[in-house]
Amino acid sequence: MRGIDTPVRKIRREVFKEIANLAYHSENLIGDMEALPYKIIQTDSPKYRESIYRERAIVREQLRLAMGLSLRPEHVPVHLTQGLKESDIDEKYYEPPLMQVIPSACNCCPENDYKITERCMGCVAHPCREVCPKGAISMVNGKSYIDQEKCIRCGKCKAICPYDAISHQVRPCSAACGVGAIESDELGRAAIDEEKCVSCGMCMVSCPFGAIADKSQIFQLIRAIQSGRKIIAQVAPAFVGQFGPKVTPGKFKTALKQLGFADVYETAIGADLGAMAEAEHYVEEVATGKLPFLLTSCCPSWSVLAKKYFPETIDKISNELTPMVATARIIKEENPDASVVFIGPCASKKLEASRRSVRSDVDFVITFEELSGMFEAKGIDPETIESETPVEDATAIGRGYGVAGGVAGAIEKCIRQTHPEVDVMIEHAEGLAECKKMLLLAKAGRKDGCLIEGMACPGGCIAGAGTNIALNQAIKEINNFKAASPRKMPL
Repeated sequence: MRGIDTPVRKIRREVFKEIANLAYHSENLIGDMEALPYKIIQTDSPKYRESIYRERAIVREQLRLAMGLSLRPEHVPVHLTQGLKESDIDEKYYEPPLMQVIPSACNCCPENDYKITERCMGCVAHPCREVCPKGAISMVNGKSYIDQEKCIRCGKCKAICPYDAISHQVRPCSAACGVGAIESDELGRAAIDEEKCVSCGMCMVSCPFGAIADKSQIFQLIRAIQSGRKIIAQVAPAFVGQFGPKVTPGKFKTALKQLGFADVYETAIGADLGAMAEAEHYVEEVATGKLPFLLTSCCPSWSVLAKKYFPETIDKISNELTPMVATARIIKEENPDASVVFIGPCASKKLEASRRSVRSDVDFVITFEELSGMFEAKGIDPETIESETPVEDATAIGRGYGVAGGVAGAIEKCIRQTHPEVDVMIEHAEGLAECKKMLLLAKAGRKDGCLIEGMACPGGCIAGAGTNIALNQAIKEINNFKAASPRKMPL
């Protein structure tokens, strides 16, 4: 649903804008926070749910998450603003769990059901009944009928129906989760198994009820800017096109400076360095047979997937710094007194930044969606900015990291330029389900000699949970950005 301005997205954007407004303008934080559900849901009658009371209850939980707070327990009286004073600071790390289900927003969608639709013609052949291994299908009033008590959800009836009259209903969040982390609570509502979750955020963007949300640092980031500290932004390559078709990289950089950032770097700087380093790693370790294969490390959810589900691959994951961390270290070497915010498309970068080994490098992580709320609260429209600040930090291959296949492609180009005698074998997988299959094949020895790129989001970073535009448009924008790069290679 990315790229479509649905009511779910509009409410999320409104929540981010109002939390940013609190930081910019509020003189009575607790009172203004309490008033926000009524400001966001202003009507006397519900627009999307059965009551405005439920709509406001859901917004209250979204506001807490956007403030960096956890959801309130359902059976314990906890005030909306409890913990607010502790969050009114200029530095706050993400506290797990990052992804959370708002119980009052969940629609208790069917987990795995086959239903007969009105398309059923009651045909004489009745193949759905004939192939059912449990005799769960019969004729009732001239139409097929599935006895849900007998049905084993094998799908044979749907596959054979000549009229496509059988619908397979699944939870959108569960279908989007490639690691099976979506379960059900005792009331049939979605619940996230934290032991399985890798914080990719695909469940969040797939839920049509807005029942899953992640925590934000926008309030604390604004506080840090207001404190007078030197805050430097690094932006992921996928930023192009995310803030309107007329927003050039130069306009975007100017807009960030108008928000109060002291400077702006491209995260693609770290991607350039990583591509060269991983090229050497492949040549020295995989091409010589010391390692059977090499896994890229720039996608945090992919790395966590490998470590959680395939621990035997841990020593095959590249130990090079991710582009986010490499760029942050460059920034802090050049600006020892600065704090760094990573602005990108990715929810799982919040997970990466919360690791103790990364905390000293990256102080804040926000998504493009959250940044849009900051622009709106501050009254900045990047499209109308006249002056442009040059964006010329990185090369084309580093900027290509945002698209699936871009990481492996960049490393391959570096190898072919520096070691033309080395044969390179490249593989890439996108989406956690495909990533798991790829790791299974690697474990079985069927990917020996390969450099394997994994991206948790289908399409790559440009399809991350914090993006604003449709995938096809994002691909086009990245390709144009790469083509316009004066430097093609970092070598």
